[in-house]
Amino acid sequence: MSILAEAMQIQAGEEVARLSKWMKNQIFHEFKRRGAVIGVSGGIDSAVSLALAVHALGKNRVVALAMPEQDSSPDSQKLAEEISEKFGVELVVNDVFPALDAMGCYDKLAASIKETFPDYDASQDKIKLVLPNNLLEKPGLNIFSLALLRPGQLEQRKILSPKAYLGIVAASNMKQRIRMLSLYYHAEKRNYAVIGTANKNEHEQGFFVKYGDGGADLQPIRHLYKSQVYQLARYLEVPQEIIQRTPTTDTYSAESTQEEFYFRVPFELLDKIWLGMEEGMTADEVAKDMGLTAEQVQRVMDDLTQKKRTTEYLRTIPLAIS
Repeated sequence: MSILAEAMQIQAGEEVARLSKWMKNQIFHEFKRRGAVIGVSGGIDSAVSLALAVHALGKNRVVALAMPEQDSSPDSQKLAEEISEKFGVELVVNDVFPALDAMGCYDKLAASIKETFPDYDASQDKIKLVLPNNLLEKPGLNIFSLALLRPGQLEQRKILSPKAYLGIVAASNMKQRIRMLSLYYHAEKRNYAVIGTANKNEHEQGFFVKYGDGGADLQPIRHLYKSQVYQLARYLEVPQEIIQRTPTTDTYSAESTQEEFYFRVPFELLDKIWLGMEEGMTADEVAKDMGLTAEQVQRVMDDLTQKKRTTEYLRTIPLAIS
């Protein structure tokens, strides 16, 4: 095992015990809440966060909330039901489509899409946002393209103008913010806290919506690399179907993996390179340990640094003059 692969390993049992103690203290003693609400999507992060909440608080003090909308994968609700049943918690299904539709989310999204594909037909076409190819294969700036999937045709991709990109993101982010409202409604009527599901990759690289999925009372896995979240998942006996599921954005009508949408490198490699950076290793040292070239590693390091820098405003609390 390489140095970085070994360093990525955690003592899962000890970490679960530590997190459970912390969550219990924060919710019951610091926040004076009676339990916790958590949004579940069928993904690994929400599944692990739910399992931790049950371990810390007990299944009768945890409520899972599934919040599908018209672009959600049917698998998301099915897996949300599976994970809720596995850990014995109440599952509330709250379809957020009516609220999003009333706010004009889908009309706004379609209008921005048509700036790139004028003949876009929301009734049959599917879309997703993608970044250039894997950074390990070749360099490329983080410039988004819009992928259009039309029945019976090859996928089309066009680079987005800044205006079209911002319009699509602004409309899409409404989905996460409506879900945040739903979480706090269900939490507040029970005097519960809201548990967030962001891991280290998402939080520090800016892969979240401010006051959307970034809105929570506590975030128990925010310090863990994605690779370490999987270690906890296996220890907590999260269903294999969820562990083996490819992480997706579940935001656009066409399925988009987190790798192609944002991170550009498989998590098992990305996390080790990032850990190497944090341990003060050079690109040459990381490359030697992982069997990559120094050029490949440096590209990933530069991308990590750039994303953290440009998304700093997302992690900034509201500012005020004292």
